[in-house]
Amino acid sequence: MGKGAGFVARTVRSLHHPNYRRYLGGHALSVVGTWMQRVAQDWLVLELTGDPVAVGTALALQFLPMLLLGVWGGVLVDRLDRWKLLVVTQAASAVLAGVLAVTTMLGATTLGLVYVMAALLGLVTVVDSPARHTFVTDLVPPGDYVNAQALNSTIHNTGRLVGPAVAGLVIAAAGAGAAFALNAVSFAAVLVGLARIDRSALHRAAKAGRGRGQAVAGLRYAWGHPELRACLVLVAVVSLFSQNFRVILPVTAAEVLGGNAAIYGYLTSALGFGAVLGAVGAASSTTVTGRRLLAWTVALGATNLLMALAGQLAFALAGLVAVGVANIAFNTMARSLLQLRSAPEMQGRVMALHGLLNLGTTPLGGPLLGWVCGIAGSAWGFAVAGGAALLAAAVAARRLLTA
Repeated sequence: MGKGAGFVARTVRSLHHPNYRRYLGGHALSVVGTWMQRVAQDWLVLELTGDPVAVGTALALQFLPMLLLGVWGGVLVDRLDRWKLLVVTQAASAVLAGVLAVTTMLGATTLGLVYVMAALLGLVTVVDSPARHTFVTDLVPPGDYVNAQALNSTIHNTGRLVGPAVAGLVIAAAGAGAAFALNAVSFAAVLVGLARIDRSALHRAAKAGRGRGQAVAGLRYAWGHPELRACLVLVAVVSLFSQNFRVILPVTAAEVLGGNAAIYGYLTSALGFGAVLGAVGAASSTTVTGRRLLAWTVALGATNLLMALAGQLAFALAGLVAVGVANIAFNTMARSLLQLRSAPEMQGRVMALHGLLNLGTTPLGGPLLGWVCGIAGSAWGFAVAGGAALLAAAVAARRLLTA
């Protein structure tokens, strides 16, 4: 086997597992629909109010439940059958999208309804997010965790590129209601994929028994294992400071590059292209270590600092490709390390902590980076993002290098 063929074989090795193929196929369609809904929700709120603050409020309501209840979602994932949980959460997500589709098409949607639907979707995500991440360990053996997570990231970032573009065309042609409807239908692909899974072939993890204090036990477990603690510290800092690109990039496009929405689109596409490259590269990895996670944290910090110097479009595009590569490689390594180093009966709670820190900090980090950009410009936004990642890497270095 030549080097090229060997690279391809390593990159897609998780697809040799039939259950993973069935799940990933449905997930790929659903991700496109999910990104369509995010764009449609933002557009609908803007149409209803003309107020960017209302758009941000809807976004915050969607992520706030993870911040408040994320650990308890992990308890449910550790206690219950993950396959059944995913059937319930995906069906619930389809219903919520369907409600928005019908009310929007009938002209009956109000801002209050959108807020309620966003909050309910956030509640579903409290269970759905850790269930999806840990379900990968039911589909493939431990040796393929990194690859499976990276392929998931590839699908996610491809959907991130395709979904908004399709949403723009659909909204322009038929309105936001049609985008919601297509998202509702896309969940059928996931449910069909889940139905086709051979449940007897799943690598089932040990279930946690019922008892009081299990959420606190999950916190103590993660904090008591130095490598997990160091990894979660990196995730917290990077999520809070170094991944709020939706805040920094519009300012960069308008104030630094003197452009318009088209320039913003180019910057976002460059970031997404880098993310796909990073996910493909991570998929070819066969192991994950604390050293590799630390190296990608440093790379993410360094590329953000380079973006602080970007004054020309070509430099900015190249820099954002590099940021995208480092960002996705960091996220893939962090998720895989947490799963591989956690006891099976604790994986749900540990991944819920990851989701809490990764998603739940969005309502906090966005306004903070926005304030920095408003006071000092986007260059300082990138400088804070890069400096925070490098500082976190320095703090975690001793533990990750000796693990």
